[in-house]
Amino acid sequence: MKPRQHADSCSIHSSAHSVSCANLVHLRGLVRPMQFQAEPVPVQVDLSRSALVVVDMQNDFCHPRGWFSLSGTDVAYARALIPVLRAVMTSARHQAMPVIHLHWGVRPDCLEMPLGNLRLATRFGARTGYGETPPGGLGPALVAGSWGGQAIAELAPEEGDIIVHKNRFSGFWHNELDAILRRLDISTLFFAGINTERCVLASMQDATFLGYDVLLIEDAAASPAPLASTQAAHELIRQIYGFTLCASDFIQPSGISNAPETHGD
Repeated sequence: MKPRQHADSCSIHSSAHSVSCANLVHLRGLVRPMQFQAEPVPVQVDLSRSALVVVDMQNDFCHPRGWFSLSGTDVAYARALIPVLRAVMTSARHQAMPVIHLHWGVRPDCLEMPLGNLRLATRFGARTGYGETPPGGLGPALVAGSWGGQAIAELAPEEGDIIVHKNRFSGFWHNELDAILRRLDISTLFFAGINTERCVLASMQDATFLGYDVLLIEDAAASPAPLASTQAAHELIRQIYGFTLCASDFIQPSGISNAPETHGD
């Protein structure tokens, strides 16, 4: 058997339009193992294959002039997350971990949305729904490209961040999120944002169904629902889907695993 060729060893002869070999080698970087304090047990991940997913920290959910607030929801719970999320996102970028802003972003005509979802969004006519501008609002609710669909200014995407729009509670329906993660060779997802038992949990569930390992940064996620709902979500995640950890443990993990850094397969 001939030895494997280096990834750059294939030559292309442009003048004759011939190729000596087709290079299908997928180069992998170093495995960067890191251990985090988590529940139900400490967990080791490969930072080189991890990403941070920040869910729905956008104007329509977090700004006083946004759809949620104008529909009667006190958004103080979401705004209280801003300092911890800023620290979490800064830590992820420092670790060269992709930061993914996962936002609601529907078509202006909402044609991709099931009628049942649209009815539920209006609470069966009690408020304006997706794609509609609430009284006093700054644009149509949750429409991709609109003011309400953009990240809040305090957590604005930075160079290298990735923005993905969704049109379901889960971030893995009818969009490119799974394809992007596979292109980046990501296998582990840290989740943060709002709302814990709604879009965050739904996205984590679907992520596990697709084969990703998931962790919730529990104090970097929140909900306006009763505390029991958040507690139930945490318990479900620990029992069925993955792990939970605190923001402080994400920012200052317990340490590099005893396993040495190695090249991936």
